[in-house]
Amino acid sequence: MNDKTIKADLMVVQLDRARTALAEAKTIGETKKVLDMAHAAEIYAHRQKLGEEAIGYAHSIKTEALRKLGGILKVTPRHLGGKPVVGDDRLGKPPTLKELTISRDISVLAQKLAALPAEVFEQVRDRSKTLTAALSALRRQSIKADLVERELPRGRYRVIYADPPWWYGTPQHGKAEQVATLGTHYPSMKTGAICDLPVGDMAADNAVLFLWATSPLLFEAKEVIDAWGFTYKASIVWDKVLHNVGHYVSVRHEFLLICTRGSCLPDSDKLHDSVVSIERTAHSAKPEQFRDIIDEMYTPVKGDRLELFARAATPKHWASWGNQDA
Repeated sequence: MNDKTIKADLMVVQLDRARTALAEAKTIGETKKVLDMAHAAEIYAHRQKLGEEAIGYAHSIKTEALRKLGGILKVTPRHLGGKPVVGDDRLGKPPTLKELTISRDISVLAQKLAALPAEVFEQVRDRSKTLTAALSALRRQSIKADLVERELPRGRYRVIYADPPWWYGTPQHGKAEQVATLGTHYPSMKTGAICDLPVGDMAADNAVLFLWATSPLLFEAKEVIDAWGFTYKASIVWDKVLHNVGHYVSVRHEFLLICTRGSCLPDSDKLHDSVVSIERTAHSAKPEQFRDIIDEMYTPVKGDRLELFARAATPKHWASWGNQDA
C-alpha cells in the first residue's frame, strides 16, 4: 500500500464522519463546520493527487453541506446568521453571517443549490454538470415554458427582427429610470436571459437576423448573436437626430445589426445607406422605415418572417410575438 493510498483512505474515514455530522447538523454553525472540513479535504485531495474518487467524495459532501446551509439560510432573516436555536444562541441574539465567516458569495451559492430540483442537484454534486450550466438549463426551460404560454408563433423563419428589452444598470441608465421607462413595455432582461431565448430553434437553416442594439451594450449584443446561432455581417446606424441620455457622450444613435445563418444574402441588389436619420418619437419605438428596408432586402414571398418583442401591430405578412398593445 503506497503513501497516496494511505492518505486517501484516511481522508475517506474523515469524510465519512463529516457526512454523519452533516446528517445530524441542525444549525448554521454546525453545517458550516462540515462545509469547511469537506472544502479543505477537496483541496488536499487535489494537491496530493489522491485520485478522482477521493476528490469526488470530498466534493459531494461539500456540495451537500452547501445545499443544507442554503436551505437554512432561505428561512432566516437576511441580516442574521441563523434563528436563535439551542447551542447557537448567545444571549438571545443569533450570530451574523460575518461572525460565522460566511461570505455573501457563499450564502448566494448555497441558496442557489438549495433551490435546485433534486435530480439537477445530483448532477452538480456528482460533477456531471456545473452549477452555472444547471442554472442556465433551468432558466432556458423556464423561458421556453413562458414563451409557450404566450403563444409564440410556430414555424421556422427566414427573417427574424428583434428588439430585446436590454437591461441597463449604471452608467447608461439609473435603476429607477430603467424600471420607469422599459418597465412599461417589457420586463428588462439581462444578457444571459436574452441569450437563452430559443431563437435558434425558430430560425430556418438559411436565415437573417436584424437585431437592435444600443451603443453601451454593443459587445453584449455579440454574445446574443453567437448564442442564437448567427454570424455578424453588417449594420445600419439609426441617427435619432434628437440628443439622448449618456455619460461619456450624448448617445443619439442605435445599431441595427445584420447577421446571417447558413447562406442568406439579400434578394435585392439595391444597397441601402448604412446611416438612416429619422427623428425619434416614443421610448423604444422603432421607425417603420426599417421594416420597409428589411422587406426590400428580403422579399416576403421567399420566406416567413417574425418580429420578436413587437411593440405594435405588425403587417399581415409578419408573424409577431410580444406586447403589441403596450
